[in-house]
Amino acid sequence: MLSRRRLSLLAALAAPPLVRGGVAAAQTPWPSKPIRWIVNFPPAGAADILSRTLADYFGSRLGQPIVVENKPGAGGLLGADIVAKARGDAHVVMMSSAASHGIGPVLYKDVPYDPLADFTHIHLVGTFPSVLAVNGGSSVTTVKQLVELARKRPGEITYGSGGNGTMNHLVGQLLARSADMPFTHIPYRGSAPAMNDLMGGQIVALMESLPTAIGYFNSGRMRPLGVSEAERSPSLPDVPTLREAGFTDVVATNWFGFSAAADIPPEIAKRWETEIATALQSAQVTEAFAKIGVRPGTLGAAAYTDLIRSELVRWKEVIRAANIRAD
Repeated sequence: MLSRRRLSLLAALAAPPLVRGGVAAAQTPWPSKPIRWIVNFPPAGAADILSRTLADYFGSRLGQPIVVENKPGAGGLLGADIVAKARGDAHVVMMSSAASHGIGPVLYKDVPYDPLADFTHIHLVGTFPSVLAVNGGSSVTTVKQLVELARKRPGEITYGSGGNGTMNHLVGQLLARSADMPFTHIPYRGSAPAMNDLMGGQIVALMESLPTAIGYFNSGRMRPLGVSEAERSPSLPDVPTLREAGFTDVVATNWFGFSAAADIPPEIAKRWETEIATALQSAQVTEAFAKIGVRPGTLGAAAYTDLIRSELVRWKEVIRAANIRAD
């Protein structure tokens, strides 16, 4: 028979280690509670639609619900700051964007977070162009005609955007600089009033994001003249790029990505990267994205982080050159 001492030794060897260095070694399963998904823009916009599409896809796949919260304000900075302050919390994520992580940090003076150090960037979610548009009833049908009109009537040809320092504003400035034309920028507080004024004839042109404007293009109330990406949009195959229109320097892509708080466990970050990549290849997500003119992203964690880093450099130069100031 085995001695009591030997039985105790064998039991100790067979049992899994519960404590290592005074800390419980058994990890808490993740996710262990609902996931808080911050959308730093208002409902019904591109960030909101993309976020809810992915949240619907995940459903119960992760074993916990995803709670989507809209926290708009300060060009996306307010919502981003919530995630930045959740350092180490693997249950807080967000839809990062060109606004909150590529432009805002180099436009505003007092940004409360570091767009790189205060986040774990996981995956590029989607890309889409800005679109130069006019009223559906306008006699202007090409970018060249609009540029010629602006040169004939210096200062009189206005274009609107959803606000100072937005991607659409900056793309408009790139075009004005490339074409050497005196465009007059009219900033609005959001896309809706800008589009209303274009359709109402208060402004001549508009630079707007494709997901926001695609319904108006389809109805004929607004006419797209050119898109900002290097290639034509599958949603607007007959609309040339601004590069095709003769402005080779005007190439810009609006982007959204998936990011979490900084310092989350690397195995959770890796799982998110795999989960998001799988979601972006699913029919459910690709079909929903296609309806609003969004291309699913293909960049994983390292490449997406590099994209953010390069965009910060690019837009800082554009903002400085055009002397753009925040509202």
